[in-house]
Amino acid sequence: MFTGIVEQIGSIDDVEDNHVGRRLVLSGVGLGQLPVGASISVNGVCLTAVEVGADTVSVDVIPETLQRTNLGALETSSRVNLERPMPAGGRFDGHIVQGHVDGIGTIAAVERSDDGAVVMTVAIPASLSRYLVEKGSVTIDGVSLTVSSLTDEGFTVALIPHTLDVTTLGLRKPGDTVNLEMDVLAKYVERLLKARE
Repeated sequence: MFTGIVEQIGSIDDVEDNHVGRRLVLSGVGLGQLPVGASISVNGVCLTAVEVGADTVSVDVIPETLQRTNLGALETSSRVNLERPMPAGGRFDGHIVQGHVDGIGTIAAVERSDDGAVVMTVAIPASLSRYLVEKGSVTIDGVSLTVSSLTDEGFTVALIPHTLDVTTLGLRKPGDTVNLEMDVLAKYVERLLKARE
């Protein structure tokens, strides 16, 4: 389980197609301390460390994941949000993030204010809109955020300068795709209500 509090921006050192799909070699501070088999969130996608180097970790991405996330668009030198799993005794920040992407959104607009904040509008598949409420939680590329408002095509989030500096959201522009994970609590409530019907 993750919290959506990105620990660092890493980079893609290598992309190689292989027998399971695609192998990504990620570089970042302290990645060499991860054991083989450990989970890591890459742009909000839970992946498994299959090889570990000094400051690198390699992960395999299967075709299903490449199709359902924006990881298929990554290339050498791409920047990615990285988060290690939350330790059992760790402090809980953000919200419950599983690393299970529900769909891909598209950045529709990025509006900057004089104080450095940004309002980002994200267009989403219609099937995901039922999981959103104003002031509820959503994960964009692994970043835990609060929904500012709902729109006809999706939603908006307000991003403070700190978030823009320490995540890849500061690099995003209209037309870019982002991984979306809706609040798991909303999905469980929906499932329970359907069972009652």
